Amino acid sequence: MSSLLSDVIGGLSEAAGGFPPDSTQQAVGYPSLFLLVALGALVPVVPTGAVVSSATVVAFHQGSPLTLLFIFLIAAFAAFLGDVTLYWLGQRGVRSKNGSRWLNSLRDHAAPDRLEQARAKLEDHGIAVLVLSRLIPAGRIPVMLACLLSEMPLRTFVRGDVPACLAWAVTYQLIGVLGGSLFAEPWQGVLLAVGLTVLISGAPALWRRLRHRPPGSPGSSDAPGGRA
Repeated sequence: MSSLLSDVIGGLSEAAGGFPPDSTQQAVGYPSLFLLVALGALVPVVPTGAVVSSATVVAFHQGSPLTLLFIFLIAAFAAFLGDVTLYWLGQRGVRSKNGSRWLNSLRDHAAPDRLEQARAKLEDHGIAVLVLSRLIPAGRIPVMLACLLSEMPLRTFVRGDVPACLAWAVTYQLIGVLGGSLFAEPWQGVLLAVGLTVLISGAPALWRRLRHRPPGSPGSSDAPGGRA
């Protein structure tokens, strides 16, 4: 995983160097950014937030507002395309008697309690929940699965996913700008941006483990010597 992330950061560093017409860096970098974000939307194993933030750090140090705009547009569109494709594949599974591996994969990535919360919020607030789902760590998949199980039409999902992807791209670009502004060297800003995105994405899983730790286990409040 570390080698993959190193390759990603290296490719994005080349991508953010400028946008000359015949640049090999640009020809490779922007398509790589698009593919990584789209793949991360389909298969939630690629740290897409870290990818966008890292690219933003390098572009910030290059002092190229146009590059920042390109990164924003590419990231938002790739995330949107990945979301819509995954939702369409999930719809096929919902309509099929035997389901599908895509629908099963969504179920595997959605904890039962998070799914129930997502379904309740979807009933109360409608497609507005989609916008928050991409901003809340580990919130996208449970909300998408709740939309599928409620048989939300693809057209309705698209209307909610457009602002969600735009807000997501802006958020992770701001993290990249923060990392770029705090350090003089791009690699330092990249490390900070990656660290922040990994921390943000991993916090919900850690919190769930702590909450559901069996009574009496080391570190739990019911364990001998634990907190009262």
